[in-house]
Order: sequence, then structure tokens, then C-alpha cells
Amino acid sequence: MRYISTRGLTAPLAFSDAVITGLAPDGGLLVPESIPDVGGELEALSKLSFTGLAKAVLPRFIDDIPPSDLSKLVDAAYADFDCADVVELRQAGAIEVLELFHGPTLSFKDIALQFLGRLFAYILEARGERLNLLGATSGDTGSAAIAGVRGQPGINIFVMYPLGRVSRLQELQMTTVADANVHCLAVQGSFDDCQTLLKGVFGDLEFKRRLSLGAVNSVNWARVLAQVLYYGYASLRSPAPPSFCVPTGNFGNVFAGYVAKRMGFPIDKLIIATNENDILSVFFASGLYRRGEVRFTISPAMDIQVASNFERFLHYHLDGDAEALRAFMADFQARGEARLPPPGDEVFMATAVDAGGTLEAIRDVHRGTGYVADPHTAVGLAAARRLSVPSPVICMGAAHPAKFPEAVNEAVGEPVAVHPALESLRGLPERRTVLKAESAAVKAFIEANAGSGQRSAG
Repeated sequence: MRYISTRGLTAPLAFSDAVITGLAPDGGLLVPESIPDVGGELEALSKLSFTGLAKAVLPRFIDDIPPSDLSKLVDAAYADFDCADVVELRQAGAIEVLELFHGPTLSFKDIALQFLGRLFAYILEARGERLNLLGATSGDTGSAAIAGVRGQPGINIFVMYPLGRVSRLQELQMTTVADANVHCLAVQGSFDDCQTLLKGVFGDLEFKRRLSLGAVNSVNWARVLAQVLYYGYASLRSPAPPSFCVPTGNFGNVFAGYVAKRMGFPIDKLIIATNENDILSVFFASGLYRRGEVRFTISPAMDIQVASNFERFLHYHLDGDAEALRAFMADFQARGEARLPPPGDEVFMATAVDAGGTLEAIRDVHRGTGYVADPHTAVGLAAARRLSVPSPVICMGAAHPAKFPEAVNEAVGEPVAVHPALESLRGLPERRTVLKAESAAVKAFIEANAGSGQRSAG
């Protein structure tokens, strides 16, 4: 299996090279040259555990790591999750919630980043190389990425997050990590500013090569691949092909569902649930992709106006026409908007949920079922209740509610959002560096602190 750039100007890469490269040199995102079809194997796959399914599916995308080694990486990645089978389906009235937050940082990001951290270590050890990882987070990616690589030899990680725009507990999950290879960068701006900085730094190909930069954001294909697994797992446990309702801002999670559907897993529709930052819901309704002003909400991980994984969807939507995709992205970059005919493939539905609707969903679901949802999951629950589909509905459970105690406790009316692992972080020493939202400042910090993360001689 080779990996190609959405923009068509990068030579195809093997999987391990795609993992280390992250963002393609031509500025595009890497996608597999073909998507494996599992439609004829669903009965056998339905009998597998989550890790068993991972071991059956991943080798179809990864042919440069021996299956026995891949199996060990999977076991190591999910050994510390605190439920029986990595993810858990929970009933919340007529809707099921697929809880994805049973990993070390209580976020769905753990499922991809615990695996990605092991991949990085495996590939670097095999090659005798070192790596400096750069990421941008709106909350959960940062802590999950840090948990995946903290203390690992040969890896430094630099995580940018918008100063004052992540929850206090999310910040503590990053800044209280004491390992010397972890660097938290509080950027004076929005998450979109952080993403722009990320792409700008990676766009400096000489700097990227010299500092051996790698990506932990969902621009890294391996993250999307790991997320495909739980769509397959849940779809095979539903009495009929389900529709998945996905709270999303960066389009990575819901794009993984799109890949799973293209693989032949029994999936009906994919419901895109955004908060007030509704660039995605507007596109799927009208075909207009327009950047707006970032609105800061009680679901901060979705406070995004430029969805980095949207380009991967465009690759398939435009039938792999890299020239048309480059024109679309250039138009968007120059004018802040671009337009296509609205997607008519009947796969996606989309809606936006405001803060009032989010709090109402938390409150109503708790009163009706006793289930406690975090604000991001609640955006999905509200969207699922609003958009009627005939198929069973599974809402993605994005994070443990204790990561957002103010909003959850306000909605429920009592202190229900608590987790001992999070409470233990309060009062611990913190390390962070505040930076202006300037590429030069980020580069200078990386250069000054990259030391042990640079590529070994030869």
C-alpha cells in the first residue's frame, strides 16, 4: 500500500514514510492509493474484539511492518484502557453513545494517539533516527499526544494550544507533565492560528528537514486510520446499519467514518454535528466553504473555522482530481471562501448546535436517562435528536464529562462531573511557554529546545 498526496505533487510513500512525514511536502494530506474492501468478510469480523479487529484491518493499510510486530503495537497501545474492550456502547434513551474516552487522558484522541506514539517509537528505533513532533490542539489532542510519547527516547514533542481557550483541566493535563521531552506552547490566539502556524512551519521544507519535524495532528494519516477501527467495531454490533452522529470541528473523526463506510462496513449516514463554528454544516447544505470569525464556546475542541481534514474528503469528492483540489484550496486561501456544488452522495447530513442547545441536551438526557454527557458529546446528541433518520443512531462519546465540569454541572444542576485522575492534577507544578502567534517565535523555540530530538547522524 502506497500513500499519495491530495495535491498530487508528492511521490507515493510507504506507510512508515507517511507516518514520519505527516504533512506532504506539497502541502497536501496523505491518503491511501486505494481503500481495502471488507464487505465480504463482515460476519467473521463481527466476532472479533476491538483489538482483534484492529489486528485484522490494520495490515491491509500497513504492509511495511510485520503483522506480528503490528499486533504487539496494538496490544501495547490499548493495554491501559479502563473498560473491557477499549470502547463501550452505552444507551442514552433512543440513542446509543459509543464511549471513546476510556484511555489515559479521558478523550477519544487516546485511541489514535496511543497507537501513533507506539508507531513513532517503533519506526524510529528501526531506522536509528530521532524526531521532533509538532502539534496544535484545541484541547484533547495535546494531552493525548503527550501521553503517547512522554519520556520516550529519541522524541521531543512541542504542543501549541490557544492561551485561555482550552478548559483548565485540559491545560493541566498538558502542563503538569514533567518529562523533559514535553514542551507546551500557549499561543496568544485561536486554535485556527495554531493550525496556521503548524502548516506554516511544516511548509518550510528546509526547517522541517533540518529539525526532523513530524506531525501528531490528524493531518497524520495514522491517526485517521486508528479512528476507522471504532466505526467498524460499532457498526458490526448494531442490529441494522447504523447512522453515526459525530461532533466535529476538524473533520478528522467523521472522515474516519467515511473511510469505514467506503471499506464496506455496514454504515448508513454520517451526521456532522458542529457548534456555532458552522463552516462544515454550511458547506454540506450549500457547497460554500467560507472561513468566519472563530466563536469561543463551551465545546472548545470544536471552536474551529478551518477543518484540516476536509481536504481529504475533497480528494474523494472530486474523484482524485488533484488540479481541481489545488484550485479550490488556493481560492479558499486567497479569498477565505470557495464553492462547489453541494455534495449529493446522500452520505452526510449536517447541523449546527449553539451553546443553549448543548446545555439543554446535557440536561434533558441526564433527566431522562441518567446519562452524563460532556459538551462535545452533547452537541452530537442534540444533532441526533434534531435530524431524523430511519436507522439506529450511535453518537460518538468524545470525552469524559469531568473534563468540562463547569458546563456539565451547570446544565445538570449538581456536581456530577468529577474524575479522580483529573482532580489529582490540581495544584501540581506546571510548565508552559507563552508565545505570540508568529511562525518565527515557534521556530525559534523549537530550534532552541530540539537538541535531543534531531535526527541522528547518517
